[in-house]
Amino acid sequence: MRFALYLAMTRKRQSDRQHDGLCIEIERSLPSKVATISHFVDRLMLLIKKCQCARGHEMDIEIALREALANAAVHGNHEDPRKHVRVRCRCKADEDVSIVVQDEGQGFDPNAVPDPTSPETIESSHGRGIYLMKSLMDEVHFDPSGAVVYMRKKSSSTGSNRPKELG
Repeated sequence: MRFALYLAMTRKRQSDRQHDGLCIEIERSLPSKVATISHFVDRLMLLIKKCQCARGHEMDIEIALREALANAAVHGNHEDPRKHVRVRCRCKADEDVSIVVQDEGQGFDPNAVPDPTSPETIESSHGRGIYLMKSLMDEVHFDPSGAVVYMRKKSSSTGSNRPKELG
Protein backbone atom coordinates (compact mmCIF):
# COMPACT_ATOMS: atom_id res chain seq x y z
CA MET A 1 0.00 0.00 0.00
CA ARG A 2 1.29 3.47 -0.77
CA PHE A 3 2.62 5.62 2.05
CA ALA A 4 0.50 8.58 0.90
CA LEU A 5 -2.67 6.69 1.80
CA TYR A 6 -1.71 7.00 5.46
CA LEU A 7 -0.92 10.68 5.35
CA ALA A 8 -3.40 13.41 6.15
CA MET A 9 -2.24 16.87 5.17
CA THR A 10 -4.19 20.10 5.15
CA ARG A 11 -4.62 21.73 1.79
CA LYS A 12 -3.73 25.18 3.05
CA ARG A 13 -1.25 27.61 1.57
CA GLN A 14 2.28 27.41 3.01
CA SER A 15 1.77 30.70 4.89
CA ASP A 16 -1.37 29.31 6.56
CA ARG A 17 0.43 26.13 7.61
CA GLN A 18 3.03 28.09 9.50
CA HIS A 19 0.39 29.61 11.75
CA ASP A 20 -2.41 27.16 12.40
CA GLY A 21 -2.65 24.30 9.91
CA LEU A 22 -1.73 20.77 10.79
CA CYS A 23 1.01 19.74 8.41
CA ILE A 24 1.38 16.05 9.28
CA GLU A 25 -0.88 13.64 11.04
CA ILE A 26 -0.05 10.04 10.31
CA GLU A 27 -0.92 6.72 11.85
CA ARG A 28 0.62 3.56 10.48
CA SER A 29 0.78 -0.09 11.41
CA LEU A 30 4.08 -1.73 10.48
CA PRO A 31 4.97 -5.42 10.45
CA SER A 32 7.33 -6.48 13.24
CA LYS A 33 10.33 -6.69 10.91
CA VAL A 34 13.43 -4.56 11.32
CA ALA A 35 13.69 -4.41 7.51
CA THR A 36 10.50 -2.31 7.29
CA ILE A 37 11.75 0.45 9.59
CA SER A 38 14.20 2.22 7.31
CA HIS A 39 11.84 2.79 4.38
CA PHE A 40 9.08 4.09 6.66
CA VAL A 41 11.39 6.43 8.61
CA ASP A 42 13.04 7.75 5.43
CA ARG A 43 9.65 8.69 3.98
CA LEU A 44 8.33 10.21 7.20
CA MET A 45 11.48 12.27 7.70
CA LEU A 46 11.13 13.71 4.20
CA LEU A 47 7.65 14.91 5.14
CA ILE A 48 8.82 16.32 8.48
CA LYS A 49 11.59 18.24 6.71
CA LYS A 50 9.23 19.50 4.02
CA CYS A 51 6.76 20.74 6.63
CA GLN A 52 9.59 22.34 8.61
CA CYS A 53 8.55 20.68 11.85
CA ALA A 54 11.11 21.14 14.66
CA ARG A 55 13.59 22.61 12.19
CA GLY A 56 17.22 21.81 12.93
CA HIS A 57 16.31 18.77 15.03
CA GLU A 58 15.49 16.33 12.24
CA MET A 59 18.44 14.03 12.91
CA ASP A 60 17.52 13.76 16.60
CA ILE A 61 13.95 12.84 15.68
CA GLU A 62 15.10 10.32 13.09
CA ILE A 63 17.48 8.49 15.42
CA ALA A 64 14.97 8.41 18.29
CA LEU A 65 12.22 7.14 15.97
CA ARG A 66 14.45 4.40 14.54
CA GLU A 67 15.37 3.29 18.07
CA ALA A 68 11.75 3.27 19.26
CA LEU A 69 10.58 1.26 16.24
CA ALA A 70 13.45 -1.22 16.54
CA ASN A 71 12.78 -1.70 20.26
CA ALA A 72 9.08 -2.29 19.57
CA ALA A 73 9.69 -4.78 16.76
CA VAL A 74 12.59 -6.67 18.35
CA HIS A 75 12.09 -6.48 22.11
CA GLY A 76 8.34 -5.86 22.28
CA ASN A 77 7.00 -8.08 19.51
CA HIS A 78 10.04 -10.39 19.20
CA GLU A 79 9.73 -9.95 15.41
CA ASP A 80 6.58 -12.09 15.48
CA PRO A 81 5.07 -11.80 11.97
CA ARG A 82 1.56 -11.92 13.47
CA LYS A 83 2.20 -8.76 15.50
CA HIS A 84 2.46 -5.15 14.40
CA VAL A 85 4.04 -1.92 15.59
CA ARG A 86 1.79 1.13 15.51
CA VAL A 87 3.26 4.58 15.04
CA ARG A 88 1.57 7.99 15.19
CA CYS A 89 3.18 11.28 14.30
CA ARG A 90 1.77 14.81 14.50
CA CYS A 91 3.40 18.11 13.75
CA LYS A 92 2.82 21.61 12.48
CA ALA A 93 5.31 23.86 10.75
CA ASP A 94 7.67 25.49 13.26
CA GLU A 95 6.09 23.55 16.11
CA ASP A 96 6.71 20.40 18.14
CA VAL A 97 6.82 16.89 16.72
CA SER A 98 4.92 14.28 18.73
CA ILE A 99 5.49 10.56 18.11
CA VAL A 100 3.84 7.55 19.73
CA VAL A 101 5.12 4.01 19.14
CA GLN A 102 3.17 1.01 20.41
CA ASP A 103 3.95 -2.69 20.25
CA GLU A 104 1.84 -5.76 21.04
CA GLY A 105 4.30 -7.21 23.52
CA GLN A 106 4.11 -7.76 27.28
CA GLY A 107 5.74 -4.42 28.02
CA PHE A 108 8.59 -3.79 30.43
CA ASP A 109 9.60 -1.59 33.33
CA PRO A 110 11.69 1.25 31.85
CA ASN A 111 13.10 1.99 35.31
CA ALA A 112 14.62 -1.51 35.41
CA VAL A 113 16.77 -0.83 32.34
CA PRO A 114 20.33 -0.22 33.57
CA ASP A 115 22.19 2.94 32.67
CA PRO A 116 24.32 2.02 29.63
CA THR A 117 26.95 4.57 30.63
CA SER A 118 27.67 2.99 34.02
CA PRO A 119 30.93 1.01 34.32
CA GLU A 120 29.03 -2.25 34.93
CA THR A 121 27.09 -2.03 31.65
CA ILE A 122 29.36 0.02 29.40
CA GLU A 123 30.21 -3.04 27.29
CA SER A 124 26.64 -4.37 27.12
CA SER A 125 25.01 -4.48 23.71
CA HIS A 126 21.57 -3.60 25.18
CA GLY A 127 19.99 -0.55 26.77
CA ARG A 128 21.36 2.10 24.46
CA GLY A 129 18.14 2.71 22.49
CA ILE A 130 16.17 4.14 25.41
CA TYR A 131 19.21 6.16 26.47
CA LEU A 132 19.48 7.66 22.96
CA MET A 133 15.76 8.40 22.79
CA LYS A 134 15.87 10.22 26.13
CA SER A 135 19.04 12.09 25.17
CA LEU A 136 17.79 13.23 21.77
CA MET A 137 14.14 14.06 22.44
CA ASP A 138 12.83 16.70 24.84
CA GLU A 139 10.23 14.38 26.34
CA VAL A 140 10.15 10.57 26.49
CA HIS A 141 7.85 8.57 28.69
CA PHE A 142 6.27 5.14 28.68
CA ASP A 143 2.76 4.14 29.57
CA PRO A 144 2.44 1.99 32.73
CA SER A 145 2.48 -1.25 30.71
CA GLY A 146 5.75 -0.31 29.00
CA ALA A 147 4.35 -1.20 25.57
CA VAL A 148 3.84 2.42 24.44
CA VAL A 149 6.45 5.17 24.23
CA TYR A 150 5.53 8.84 23.85
CA MET A 151 8.19 11.18 22.46
CA ARG A 152 8.18 14.89 21.78
CA LYS A 153 10.73 17.20 20.20
CA LYS A 154 10.17 20.89 20.72
CA SER A 155 10.76 23.28 17.87
CA SER A 156 13.36 26.00 18.21
CA SER A 157 10.54 28.54 18.57
CA THR A 158 9.10 26.75 21.64
CA GLY A 159 12.54 26.05 23.10
CA SER A 160 14.45 22.83 23.48
CA ASN A 161 15.38 21.32 26.83
CA ARG A 162 18.16 19.27 25.29
CA PRO A 163 21.39 19.50 27.28
CA LYS A 164 24.03 21.64 25.58
CA GLU A 165 26.63 18.85 25.68
CA LEU A 166 24.41 16.83 23.32
CA GLY A 167 23.69 19.64 20.93
